[in-house]
Amino acid sequence: MTPRGSPQGLFVTGTDTGVGKTTVSVALLRLALRRGLRPIPFKPVETGCDPDPADAGALWRAARPTIPQPDVCFQALRLPAAPSLAATAEGTRIDLDLIVERAHALAAKGDFLLIEGAGGLLVPYVDALTNVDLAVRLALPLLVVARTALGTVNHTALTLREAGRNGLAVAGVILNRTTERPAPHEPGNAELIATLTGRQVLGTLPYLSVGARSDPDLLADALEGNVPDDALRALMGGA
Repeated sequence: MTPRGSPQGLFVTGTDTGVGKTTVSVALLRLALRRGLRPIPFKPVETGCDPDPADAGALWRAARPTIPQPDVCFQALRLPAAPSLAATAEGTRIDLDLIVERAHALAAKGDFLLIEGAGGLLVPYVDALTNVDLAVRLALPLLVVARTALGTVNHTALTLREAGRNGLAVAGVILNRTTERPAPHEPGNAELIATLTGRQVLGTLPYLSVGARSDPDLLADALEGNVPDDALRALMGGA
């Protein structure tokens, strides 16, 4: 049974895998910490763990929360696949109600809960239940992270359309450059997304080296330098 009410925070989703959800989440968590908030990270399910959940660990180090690191990830699975497949491979099932209960319990330990979903909105957790179903139960606004690469206009528009179809509030869209050299089409992506969806992209996180991406403060600096401050404050609940 889903708990009543909704926590204060964000649900970070991507338009695909490998778009940089963790990168943006780490940046937001460290920025929230620097601005005096008590951010709490939550990665409900992480796949491809060997055996520890690396993304959840990065979120925990960025936020420096009061919760123990193992509490950040509810379910760590080894197979690098959709959560439902990874769970089946280990002979288990994912329970969305238990995830929602954990989210509410964690939210009570801070003042800004950041949940990083697995993959995109229609990635399945169990049977036909997806990130959409989890986001609906949590009633948190979505932050959509997308690549600057070719195909991002279509992927972002489809993600926003699916969010709207399910009544999900969207806090914003952030693009993330995942390759060192920008492609010729990139300057027009944000404008096309706005034309198709009616939603302005908040900003574009520039390409950062592997070393920089492992430093939460450098990521926070990059986010602060490429997304307007009023948008960042809104993402963090006005902080």
